Amino acid sequence: MFRNQYDSDVTVWSPAGRLHQVEYAMEAVKQGSATVGVKSNTHAVIVALKRASSDLAAHQKKIIPVDAHMGVSISGLTADARLLVRYMRTECLNHRYAHDTSLPVSRLLTMLGNKMQQSTQRYDRRPYGIGLLVVGYDSNGPHLYQTCPSANYYDCKAMAIGARSQSARTYLEKNLDSFALEGLEPLVAHALRALRDTLPPEMELTNKNVSIGIVGKGFDFTSFDDEAADQYLNLLDPAERKGRGAAAPDAGDDDAPPPDAPADPAVAGPEVMDTQ
Repeated sequence: MFRNQYDSDVTVWSPAGRLHQVEYAMEAVKQGSATVGVKSNTHAVIVALKRASSDLAAHQKKIIPVDAHMGVSISGLTADARLLVRYMRTECLNHRYAHDTSLPVSRLLTMLGNKMQQSTQRYDRRPYGIGLLVVGYDSNGPHLYQTCPSANYYDCKAMAIGARSQSARTYLEKNLDSFALEGLEPLVAHALRALRDTLPPEMELTNKNVSIGIVGKGFDFTSFDDEAADQYLNLLDPAERKGRGAAAPDAGDDDAPPPDAPADPAVAGPEVMDTQ
């Protein structure tokens, strides 16, 4: 009832100790289309569902290269993602120019987290409404990181974010022990099966709505779209590509809005409706 007294400014705390503007940004990530990341001892893979705003528009790009050894998959406000990816590319370029070597993934994530955190404590800024899955390969092996609008970031073995991503996380949890020793193709197949579980029953994975990104030992980051993705989609039988009818979010689902967040995305502002 009194929520609107505390959500007009990102620097205002509610009596419950919450920053509602940050929670609204996290809701924008949950409205975006799903993306899944997994890693083994040698490779890291991200797969994402592409979404088109209408039948007249092309599908929105979801996997973006950052450097030869690193790339990201996005869920949320695409414009915010472009700004952060540009920052990541600049830092990678500066480090390569100064040290003649690639920037370690963990160091870049620390710098990115600091940049995102600044927007959660200044009244003239708003949190970035974007979640990223960052994959890379450096001297410490393959990496998979998740970032949040709250500026938290996590080193993950496997992760899924976006709409109906709880179904994908359930699949990943059941098969987590097998990922470390998998080869590249079985690892991609696992990621695609997890992504499939986020689809409604009337949809299926095709080269029009799926993007795949791979990086690993001796393998620079490469994204596969359209016909290039067929070589990995063919790892699944046609029946395996069909959606399993993911249940709609409820009060106990991680994709459900926070208790004080608006149930209707339009209430949180028009930007949430444009999430990818």
